[in-house]
Amino acid sequence: MTRENPRSREPEQGHEQAEGRTRGRERGSRRPTLTEQARRAQLIDVTVRLIAEHGDAATSLARIAEAAGITKAAVLYHFRSKDALVRAAHESALTGLVEHVGRAVESADAERAPAAYIRSMVGYLRDHPGHTRVVIAAVSEEDRRSSQRWRPLADLMAAARRARGADSGTEGPDLRTTALIVGGGMDAIVAEHLDHPDYDPLAAAEELVAMLDGVLFS
Repeated sequence: MTRENPRSREPEQGHEQAEGRTRGRERGSRRPTLTEQARRAQLIDVTVRLIAEHGDAATSLARIAEAAGITKAAVLYHFRSKDALVRAAHESALTGLVEHVGRAVESADAERAPAAYIRSMVGYLRDHPGHTRVVIAAVSEEDRRSSQRWRPLADLMAAARRARGADSGTEGPDLRTTALIVGGGMDAIVAEHLDHPDYDPLAAAEELVAMLDGVLFS
């Protein structure tokens, strides 16, 4: 017995997706032109905005095409499927955040790197509320081990304690637990600002930095 494919109820979209996959394979051996690169960037930006406004599930191929002012077939010329475009949007939002935080941390002294991490993370997400929702969607959907989230911050904390000389002769805090708590605090601050725009996330970030300093250096 064969089961009906739920996507068979959308023949037009299925046909267009098949065409998109075929065209994608045809383009796989050559470098995209500048025009194609610009169009891909536009489609990613449009998709980020739509996910922020409507969520992943409601960001349909038709809605993306309409917002970009092109046909669904044209969208699929650049991305093999809607899922591929959504993944690219997720990656774009995550990359923007990671690069911003990375620059802030690299420009700070080792002792102040954890504070730079917190301030830059919260500040970026405050300034890019659309990206915030996409980042949340990306992190929730990706198969990431917990350590991939807490370990970078824990490593910064360890380096900060060494720079201060606070790791000599004292047992010190459990940095894994501390990083998990700080990460949860940043998530809560950003979520509160999304729900209540009058809430000041930067002031909250400063409170979090002060608490962390007390834990790391006391």
